[in-house]
Order: sequence, then structure tokens, then C-alpha cells
Amino acid sequence: MKNLKKVTVLITGGTGFIGSHLIDKCKKKGWNIISISLNNKNKKKGVKSFKLNISNKNLLFEKLGNLKIDYIINLAGHINHYEKKKTFDTHFKGCKNLIDFANEKKIKKFIQIGSSVEYGFSKSPISENKKINIKKLKSIYGFSKLKASNYLIEISKQKNLKYIILRPFLIYGPGQTANRLIPNTIINCLKNAKFNCSSGKQTRDFLYIDDFIKLVIKCIEKKNVYNKILNAGSGNPTTVKKIIYSIQRLVKRGSPIFGKILLRKDEPLKLYPDLKNTFKYLNWRPKKSLINGLKDTVKYYKKLN
Repeated sequence: MKNLKKVTVLITGGTGFIGSHLIDKCKKKGWNIISISLNNKNKKKGVKSFKLNISNKNLLFEKLGNLKIDYIINLAGHINHYEKKKTFDTHFKGCKNLIDFANEKKIKKFIQIGSSVEYGFSKSPISENKKINIKKLKSIYGFSKLKASNYLIEISKQKNLKYIILRPFLIYGPGQTANRLIPNTIINCLKNAKFNCSSGKQTRDFLYIDDFIKLVIKCIEKKNVYNKILNAGSGNPTTVKKIIYSIQRLVKRGSPIFGKILLRKDEPLKLYPDLKNTFKYLNWRPKKSLINGLKDTVKYYKKLN
């Protein structure tokens, strides 16, 4: 890890939930940070920031072409997956542009933040060597993410571009947008509201934001680990119903009404990772228990209300 204090890291999606946490951690390490985002909100001091759409290849090369960059971490995303064109443009076309840029700049490693949705309806626990037929993916988000992963792997073979594809399952914690399961449940409970839920029978793996950020950092610090797909999760899958009840007990208010929201057609009932490779190659283990992570997240939203 010699000379890592001198590195420059380009982070796309730098003003988002994960990006903001990541930038804070990178700054503490003394790294130079360049942030790309579609907006100028949550800009950080000491960070070179660009308001830029990565789907625009010419603009991307024009704005960043003369900058020294050692690593790229791609967190760029379009939140509303019902907007199919924007989802595809961001998660595939934008990622493709970044990969082409990384190849031209001869960067040291490209870290693509993929998604568990790339696995489709694979049986859990899912390992990274699972063969996936992209044509069978029902989600435009999963399709776009997997297409981007496949492109990155192909370019790596042709051009020797080093990469890690991290596939997180569900990341949560302070600062997450309110429309996600955990913050939405917390906010409703804090209001002592009755709120509609699905059956809650889905099994998922929830990883606390700080643990995920440490994992992303490991991808840079472990110089000899590259050209791998690695899962990101806690290793402790649980049901959505248990998550909601845990939050209700912590807040001591709120009334969830289960079964009112139908599961999406592209939503598998069980989705959680095999983490053996992640533990082995990156020497990383999550530290925050689910209940302590929920407590910290509840505290954050209490302060906002």
C-alpha cells in the first residue's frame, strides 16, 4: 500500500448515498478525489466536482481528458428503473463510456459497482461463478448492469484493463433516500403511521454502509486482487418482515400492514450471496451487526424529524 496517499480516484455518483460516504472515507485517507454527478448537491470541500452525464461520451472525454486519474469507482446510477431508456443509458452506455475512458487513460484499476439483480432468479446463496443468460433477465436494470459487466470483462481481455466488479445485495444506513425499504419503514414508524407493506416473506441480505465502504476501499488497497467478480453482503440473510418488525420495536411506534403491496414480477423471493470469495481475496469481514446498524440508522432519521 505504499504511495497510496498520492493516488487520485474518480468517483461517479459522488453526491449519492454511497458516493457521499465513500468520498468521506477516501478523504480521510488523504486521497485526491474527483467526483462526477448529475447534480451539484452535497458537494464536498476539497473535492474536484463535475456536473456531468456519463452517457455523453464526448463531454466525458472533453472534461476529464487532461486529468491524472489512478482509479475509477463507478457508482453512477438512475434511481427510477421504470424509466427504461434512462436506466439503460446510465447503467450500460454510461458505464461503457467510462470503461473506454479508463482504457485510454491506462488507469490502475476500474471498480464497477454492479448489482445482485444481475443474477436474476438464480438460487441463493449465489456464487459469482453462476452462469447467467442475459436474455432471461426480466429487469432492465439487471440487464443493463450485466451488459456493462460483460463489456468490462471483454475489454479487460483485449486491452489488459484491470477491474473488480462488486455485486452488492442491499446496502443501508444513514443518508439513504427515503423511498428505500429501511428508511421508509423508519420514517413511517417515527410518524406512528399505518403503512402498507408486501408480505415480507422475501429473504434478503442487508449490509451496513460503513462495512460496504471499507470493502470498496479494499478493492483499491489490494493491488494484487483484480479481474474478479465479488459479492458484497453481510452473510446473514433475513426476511423483510423481520427487518420491519425490528425497526418497529426500536422506534416503539408504527403499524405495518403486510400483504398490501404485491411483489414485482422481476423480484425473486430469496436473494442472498455466497461470500467465500470476497472473504478470501479481500480479507474483509463486515463488523456491524444488523440490529446495531438499524439502531444507528434510526438515530440518524430521528435527528431529521
